[in-house]
Amino acid sequence: MDNTRQEQLQHFWEQFHLPAIDLEGLDLALTHPTFAFEHHLPGDNQRLEFLGDAVLGLVITTYLYQNFPQLPEGDLTRMRATVVCEASLVKVARRLKVGDLLRLGQGEEHNGGRERPSNLADALEAIIGSVYLTGGYELARDFILQIFTPSLEILKDTSFIDSKSALQEFVQQQGTENVVYKILDEWGPDHAKSYKAGVFLKNRLLATGEGHSKKEAEREAARAALTLLKVQS
Repeated sequence: MDNTRQEQLQHFWEQFHLPAIDLEGLDLALTHPTFAFEHHLPGDNQRLEFLGDAVLGLVITTYLYQNFPQLPEGDLTRMRATVVCEASLVKVARRLKVGDLLRLGQGEEHNGGRERPSNLADALEAIIGSVYLTGGYELARDFILQIFTPSLEILKDTSFIDSKSALQEFVQQQGTENVVYKILDEWGPDHAKSYKAGVFLKNRLLATGEGHSKKEAEREAARAALTLLKVQS
């Protein structure tokens, strides 16, 4: 790695005010397979992405478990999905300007690879993997909670008394049409039925929710949809 690249990566990492990490590992995390292939390198960022994906999931899961003790497993699963989905990862990667640091093959570079969502999401997870290898779980946790702070703060504001009204107000602020609810499934005996509702916007399923009444299922679907839309906006 030349001095210019080293300074570039050092500057990127210094913004987090965390202990130093292995810059060679960070460089690898930003190395797309096309670059590795063209330059006959022994590795790219795919293995680090695999590791980072698991570390990210564990950190966010632990955070949700500790900070939302009143919520059941289903709600926690939906909340985690809004944080670790590709759209959320891409949003964080773009805010950190990860695309500017990617090492891409010529073809990938010319075809807009620096803005390709899959490249950005993979690189961010690979960075997490490299941080974990350098400083272990605690450093990776501190890094993840810092860069995902906006998304995690949104989750704290989703316990609306009337999530359906809150969702409708949010989509109207975006200038879109009203949402529509549909009961997708029901099961159980008549005295203890359960329902699964879906909430749709422009015929696109935003989220689903379950409950022991149709209204409860719709409220859960609205809450999940609102969380998703806020995280991705």
